[in-house]
Amino acid sequence: MLKTSDIQSFFFLGIGGIGMSALARYFHTRGYRVYGYDRTPSPLTDQLVKEGMVITFEDCVPSIDQMHLHKRQTLVVRTPAVPEDSAIYTYLRDEGFDIRKRSEVLGLVTRTMQALCVAGTHGKTTTSTILAHLLYQSEVGCNAFLGGVSNNYGTNLLLQDSSYVVVEADEYDRSFHRLTPYMSIVTSVDPDHLDIYGTAEAYREAFEYYTSLITGALIMKKGIALTPQLKKGVKCYTYGVVEAGSAGKGGLPDFYADNIRVKDGNIYFDFHAMKETVADLRLGVPVWVNIENSVAAMAAAWLVGIKPHELRSGLSSFSGVYRRFNVHVRTSRVAFVDDYAHHPQELKASVESIRRLFPERHTIAIFQPHLFTRTRDFMEDFASVLSQMDEVILLPIYPARELPIEGVTSDALLEKITSPYKSLVEKPQLCEAVVARVKEIDKPVAVMSLGAGDIDRLVPDLAKALKKL
Repeated sequence: MLKTSDIQSFFFLGIGGIGMSALARYFHTRGYRVYGYDRTPSPLTDQLVKEGMVITFEDCVPSIDQMHLHKRQTLVVRTPAVPEDSAIYTYLRDEGFDIRKRSEVLGLVTRTMQALCVAGTHGKTTTSTILAHLLYQSEVGCNAFLGGVSNNYGTNLLLQDSSYVVVEADEYDRSFHRLTPYMSIVTSVDPDHLDIYGTAEAYREAFEYYTSLITGALIMKKGIALTPQLKKGVKCYTYGVVEAGSAGKGGLPDFYADNIRVKDGNIYFDFHAMKETVADLRLGVPVWVNIENSVAAMAAAWLVGIKPHELRSGLSSFSGVYRRFNVHVRTSRVAFVDDYAHHPQELKASVESIRRLFPERHTIAIFQPHLFTRTRDFMEDFASVLSQMDEVILLPIYPARELPIEGVTSDALLEKITSPYKSLVEKPQLCEAVVARVKEIDKPVAVMSLGAGDIDRLVPDLAKALKKL
């Protein structure tokens, strides 16, 4: 817990962010007054207001004057997503308010419990949410600060009388270096956030330093390019998926899934844990990439004492994470899936999943690139993955915290995509364009929307329109 005894209120700069909102909810449940600023309203900020928090969407000093914040009694929590030239941030800084990064505050809060952290370029949110659900519905129990809204609980914060806390360990801005993991999963170390790290080597080194903070056990995906720097006595385990024909190559992981099969739209597999087997597990969300995510989560849950029957019931009852391969429409004419994927490897997993799930359908990807730097750094990779779809519709790049970079545009990406059908549309025209295109295709269609920007705002209308076809 924070050691500043006279704090009575919190002000969150960027309260609508998924990680920030979980912290805001935590302190609100603890009886603190919670205020915040965000650039635009969203379903999440609407819910925070309903829960009793005060939020302004105007970046100006008068908008927070009415909150009557007291400098000595208010802690300001900021996210790097809010620029330093923000009028509110500038005012609070110049007035001498105590301002700390979200990662620092999260680190202080979770230090009082045994933190089960999930790190990696991809799969953090789904894996941590599966782990939290497995433990929350078991005798072990847990608290959780999640990087997405759990469909099971409708929130990104879980509180329970337990010594464990599940935390998504975010590598952006080296935030995960503020944590003290008791146990950590590392899913992947594919280069990302090169605007922060500069090189792939520096990115990987940040993960290697992170492993030096672990006090109990590391669970890492077998085969990833990571050399852990573990303290003496910290155990290291591997996990993975063993598909038909690959068993035995390089030795089996400590935790793995095999005997994978699809039946009546469901995915089943056997889970092997330290030479013990739990057979015929059913994935609650039948997406191929979730096999791997589930194995990682089950490994951590197994190590802290969850029972086999709790694994079985927890995995089958898991209903997913908001914007993590959510199936919004599934008819004989059209299927529509929305996913947060915004890195080439994440897109690759999503594309593979939708093609396996709907192998006979014409596939359409709607992609909103996120950040100019990421689009620049991975343009060839994005083009290669998207070209595996029958058709690609691009939206303009979502800039978030960045200014445009000359030559880095969705038009440039579109030129490199080799799909037979491809187009670039503006957001207001997207729904009409997709519906019109689906009507032209004389076979069942699978549509997937992808991206970490504001493409999610378009999903409800698009789902409603496609459901009518």
